[in-house]
Amino acid sequence: MKRRTLPVAAAFATLLLAACGGGGEDDRSSSGDKIENAQPGAEKPEKSTEPSAAPAKDEPDGVDVSVPSDVDLVFDWDKPKNGSEAAAMADAANFFRAIYRGVDKRTIKDPAVTAYATGEGLTYATTQIDAWIDGGWTATGTLRHYDATTRSTTNGDSVEVAFCADSGKFYGKEIRTEKVLRTEPGIKDFDHYKLVMVKASTSTDLWRASKVFVETKAAKCR
Repeated sequence: MKRRTLPVAAAFATLLLAACGGGGEDDRSSSGDKIENAQPGAEKPEKSTEPSAAPAKDEPDGVDVSVPSDVDLVFDWDKPKNGSEAAAMADAANFFRAIYRGVDKRTIKDPAVTAYATGEGLTYATTQIDAWIDGGWTATGTLRHYDATTRSTTNGDSVEVAFCADSGKFYGKEIRTEKVLRTEPGIKDFDHYKLVMVKASTSTDLWRASKVFVETKAAKCR
């Protein structure tokens, strides 16, 4: 079995940033969805990890977001010229690092999780971490994020960060046996994400994921 990128929702329509919500009936965020791609052989949830194209600091906001050495979270994207969008993009990466740090530490209460997630984003993160813990898995391999775009609301308080993820070389590993769970590569390895990042009330530099939308088996990301 392979652990794929954080799967939760099926498909989604246009994300309405102004309302910080989703579009049509097929939109799903982390709040109340079942985790897709579950599989203890093909039936347990999967999760994602993320380092950056440019080496990321372990404590970008005074919070440890380091992950194990065998987890390579790659963010192959360009930094936006807009300062707020660049900061939101950087913390979107930290949001995923926080999730995989929680998976490694076997807890949803790691400070990094609450630092980079709020609202439905926090629900998404804790649901993902719990799924890995319940399955008895940790993560290993390379998870690549690429083709990122950003756009801001008029008041600049929210930024949508959208990107593709390729988990073709990213796997789950049984903690008890240390067996790496591999599957054949295919369309299931590609997901497209849209995160709504909002400014933290306690800091002008910190952005948190407030909503997460995932399109699984995303052909446009191949």
